[in-house]
Amino acid sequence: MSELVQSMWEELPWWQKYTLTLNEASEYFGIGYKKLKLFIQQHPEEDFVLWNGNRALIKCEQFEKYMDSQMIVI
Repeated sequence: MSELVQSMWEELPWWQKYTLTLNEASEYFGIGYKKLKLFIQQHPEEDFVLWNGNRALIKCEQFEKYMDSQMIVI
């Protein structure tokens, strides 16, 4: 990734990103990192998970919709 693209990516606030890393999603959604990682491992084919190789990224809007419609507590 070029330096310009990297610096632009790092400057974006979390709420403007399409996807979040597990660390970012953990802080953004208030879910523990280990709990979120386990949840992703149990639901690897859900629409809110984007795989970049073996690295899971969370699609913010889709994860919010999933949590609203399917989840009470994880």
